Amino acid sequence: MPDKARVAAAAELPVWWAGLMLLWVVLIGPVDALEAGAGAVAAAGGAWAARAARRAAER
Repeated sequence: MPDKARVAAAAELPVWWAGLMLLWVVLIGPVDALEAGAGAVAAAGGAWAARAARRAAER
């Protein structure tokens, strides 16, 4: 994998995670620490799945 592709891949996951975490907080409303932790884990899984789906669609 070229360096440019690695940088793009490394930047993609945090961007997806941040977007999904923001969506979680907006939809849930006021969150406590446990809900924020659950949202972070769910957003990480969603970010990984979104990246995998995008890569599969490119092939």
